[in-house]
Amino acid sequence: MKVLSKKRLMRQAGFPRRPPPRGARGAPEGPAQPKGPLERVYQEIAILKKLDHPNVVKLVEVLDDPSEDHLYMGNLPKALPVMEVPTDKPLNEEQARFYFQDLLRGIEYLHYQKIIHRDIKPSNLLVGDDGHIKIADFGVSNQFEGTDALLTSTVGTPAFMAPETLCETRKNFSGKALDVWAMGVTLHCFVFGVCPFMDERILSLHHKIRTQPVELPENVDVSEDLKDLLLKMLDKNPETRITVPQIKVHSWVTRNGAEPLPSEEEHCTLIEVTEEEVENSVKHIPSLATVILVRTMLRKRSFGNPFDWARREERNPSACKQAQGNRLLGFIM
Repeated sequence: MKVLSKKRLMRQAGFPRRPPPRGARGAPEGPAQPKGPLERVYQEIAILKKLDHPNVVKLVEVLDDPSEDHLYMGNLPKALPVMEVPTDKPLNEEQARFYFQDLLRGIEYLHYQKIIHRDIKPSNLLVGDDGHIKIADFGVSNQFEGTDALLTSTVGTPAFMAPETLCETRKNFSGKALDVWAMGVTLHCFVFGVCPFMDERILSLHHKIRTQPVELPENVDVSEDLKDLLLKMLDKNPETRITVPQIKVHSWVTRNGAEPLPSEEEHCTLIEVTEEEVENSVKHIPSLATVILVRTMLRKRSFGNPFDWARREERNPSACKQAQGNRLLGFIM
């Protein structure tokens, strides 16, 4: 379960109006009616809940306590990241290609749904029971209209941020291009075990990402095709950086054509959400404690109050506190 701030999500959405739901028919013509920014967030959640792709984690449910600032997002599956960074045991090229193909399919699907992930990194790539990568954590993602997102805010993990997001003079930047940069940093981590730019100080790290050329480690023997792809993905100029369709046909990704990836039409179908699905995208609960209460009762098949620890606290306070913590942990897990 991931906990998100509603205020933060509303700031990220950045729109006081909500576009009409995709696929809606019979909508009246004319300008859209003003909608609250939280409703814009609910539409994005409705779309995330309908994402259905083998390389994208499934969002099961979102809980909202109206009296609190938090949204609780429940995801599947419960899995481990593909790798920890830094590591002295990077992947070989065959393993890296296998996982990168999964990542590429997932990103193409998200971009087709007009979603920019904005925080691609190994710790957000979970290995499922089938051995394939599933992209997780949409806490800073953006939905866009048209062909690409024009973004202005800087979010994500510092070592995976694209140089254009750190430039003070640039007013906006391409969402798709920054996802490609983060994919390049991730692939670099796959084969070398480290990010291309590292520094303990954030400002120094930003300076390196903006100004220093990309130099691939020489202590690891990798193919020339892989080097070529990495340098094209880590192109500091977003205008000339390689794109997802170009990456799909790159010789390293396809093993010189022996392993072609499916076309966009073969694995991407545009998600459509209705007004009803937007309205029901979030389950409103008066108190998270109430949900814990009900779930505990169902699990134990008992209508006894699991919070009777409060009445027994005077007799054994330490045991009651431990029991309360176990119940909360059991709900979250």
